[in-house]
Amino acid sequence: MKNGAKTFLAALAAAFLAFAFKAQAVDYVGTNAPKTRVEVVFVLDTTGSMSNLIDGAKRKIWSIANSIIDQNPNAYVRVGLAGYRDVGDDYIVRYYPLTDDMQGIYQKLLAFDANGGGDTPESVNEALDVAVTKMGWSAADKKTIRVIFLVGDAPPHMDYKQDRKYQEVVAEARQRGIIVNAVQAGDLSSTQKIWREIARLGGGDYIAIPQDGGRVIVIETPYDEEIIVIQRKLNSTAIIYGHAKQQEIAQNRLDSYASAPQSIAAETSKFVNKNSAGRGVITGGGDLIEDVSVGAKKLKDVPVKELPENMQNMSAKQREAFVAEQIKLRDALTKELAAALAKRDAFIAKAASEKEPSGDSFDRAVARTLKKQVKE
Repeated sequence: MKNGAKTFLAALAAAFLAFAFKAQAVDYVGTNAPKTRVEVVFVLDTTGSMSNLIDGAKRKIWSIANSIIDQNPNAYVRVGLAGYRDVGDDYIVRYYPLTDDMQGIYQKLLAFDANGGGDTPESVNEALDVAVTKMGWSAADKKTIRVIFLVGDAPPHMDYKQDRKYQEVVAEARQRGIIVNAVQAGDLSSTQKIWREIARLGGGDYIAIPQDGGRVIVIETPYDEEIIVIQRKLNSTAIIYGHAKQQEIAQNRLDSYASAPQSIAAETSKFVNKNSAGRGVITGGGDLIEDVSVGAKKLKDVPVKELPENMQNMSAKQREAFVAEQIKLRDALTKELAAALAKRDAFIAKAASEKEPSGDSFDRAVARTLKKQVKE
């Protein structure tokens, strides 16, 4: 196997900073109830030859998620992640079930590195089985789109007696209403034959990209810095609450935003803003202001010991006034952010139309396929 897929995984992570600590979906509560549920699971070969592609995924995962929101503004998005190697490696399949906590999934993606492998076949069959049966897919209905992207450069081991073979697994996926796409990195003929069959059986697309995932295009705009400044002010309105572990996870979300590269931070802001009706600053819950704003929680029902220390010392009336003040401030900042994001979107659209990137890449291929399949 060739070494050179770091660009792919980087593209997947940046595009997804918003597609896991949280394995159960919590339906969004509020006036803007989602019209469409989009569930996407990425099944990634994480052996040594995929390093460039994985690095690219890390840089583009947020933009991939935003491509769904651009087409379906009220969509409720959940993402799952499975990395696979082979028998004898550190792990065979490491997976994180479908969740709406995009920041959590992004952190999981960042933790993936490309290692192991050595022989050409990998544990593709087991990885697909996990993706179909262990991800916590929603029940089938007309408003839910379920999609798997299998991404790798090597064919499956067909000699492992303990595995269900891909033909059986993909047939089950179709019975469940799950589309299976096959993305081939590189040009290994033995992989191409099986990847094409998987896509055909799965009702999805076969997508061929370079071994390194293709050229990842990151467009920086004059509005990125303004967006980051507004988002930091928005983050300061958060009231982190809950038990100790919940507060720690939520705080990590805020801290990770502060350390993200500028373009990724801007994409994160767009996803969180659009996917929470402009009320949220983090994904995965834990922000009292968001929960009270959308009617998911009443302040009087929150145990005092689960509030931040400064609020514990307030009277009930003072707490109500403090929360109301933070909501008012967040509403004003949200309007500022929405205006800045609109200008950024227009800038990127113009830049993209003026210079179409040559060649395909993981993030562009995935975004294009999702757009088509969600529309259909």
